[in-house]
Amino acid sequence: MRIADLIPTRRPFLSLEFFPPKERDTWPQFFAEVDKLKALNPLFVSVTYGAGGGTQANTLDVVTHLKREMGLTPMAHLTCVGASSQALHGFLKAITEAGIENVLALRGDPPKGVTDFRFEDQEFQHASDLVRFIRASFPDMGIGVAGIPTMHPESATLDDDLKWLKHKVDCGGQFVVTQLFFENDLYLNYVARLRKRGVTVPVLPGIMPILSMKSAEFIAGLNGRAVFGGFYETLQAAFLKGGDEAVRALGLAHASRQVQGLIDSGVPGVHLYTLNRAEACLEIINNINLR
Repeated sequence: MRIADLIPTRRPFLSLEFFPPKERDTWPQFFAEVDKLKALNPLFVSVTYGAGGGTQANTLDVVTHLKREMGLTPMAHLTCVGASSQALHGFLKAITEAGIENVLALRGDPPKGVTDFRFEDQEFQHASDLVRFIRASFPDMGIGVAGIPTMHPESATLDDDLKWLKHKVDCGGQFVVTQLFFENDLYLNYVARLRKRGVTVPVLPGIMPILSMKSAEFIAGLNGRAVFGGFYETLQAAFLKGGDEAVRALGLAHASRQVQGLIDSGVPGVHLYTLNRAEACLEIINNINLR
């Protein structure tokens, strides 16, 4: 069933994101972690995608296992950067044959180590190109798109960023999953501005718990400190006092407050970036009231 059709059937709901381990000998442990979180009855689970062929086969095998062996509703991430229409069609055909009915359509980042990469030279330059391709080639496929409450780094202004997200929806995106944020007002204001632009599809907030200072530094390096609001400095202070143990406790408490606050504000559901760590996600859910 398409996720856009599932969303109205349960409110509030949880959905979960996993990344397929590169080494297949670790898959039994990975699926054991997924199995622990299956008890949360997620509306759907998403699985990330390796650009350029790195983990594409892993993504296909993982989503197939999640559906056939674990009874979950999987959504495969799909990036179009550097990809040909033939390669994308092949992947979409494969997941369709496996019974997968949903994809998250993403542009993706340039291949690592390629210094002269030019998006304008690519067959697919934007995620909207991929959305149009999926809609035309696989009209029954459910399509999610990504949103960034703090603005895409390549956008000139937030209004420009919102314009392009609306374009992705107009091309066929049926719901939005946001990237992580650490202040709920960022998300709530983002949704309000999208609604003013006529975007009516569900916008699902993406929440990631910070479990170590290293992970916080990594996120800041990718997205800038603006994504944290004032939370980054709070994490730094906790680390100086109690190391990563203190950071983990603070990160889980903060994520729990975020999830509860979002549910209380009336969001349709919350998308948890699990980091493949069941224990942390279970702690968050044990801290909140989903009703």
